[in-house]
Amino acid sequence: MCTSTFHEQGLCTSTGVLNAGCKTAIRTRLKRAGLHWSVPSASAIAALRCAKLSNRLDAFWNRRKIRAAA
Repeated sequence: MCTSTFHEQGLCTSTGVLNAGCKTAIRTRLKRAGLHWSVPSASAIAALRCAKLSNRLDAFWNRRKIRAAA
């Protein structure tokens, strides 16, 4: 991990904070009862959850449209 680069950008590199964020954003969604995920599907839902929780969902869908059109 390039902590010095992340610190320059004002990003948090504390493992406790990062682990809690992953638990909140991803693990609780992927580990619901009765759900089974493939790696590509889990990656896709993780990207969607992160985009939603960071208020970047519109930008996420715009990038998807551009990639699909290419």
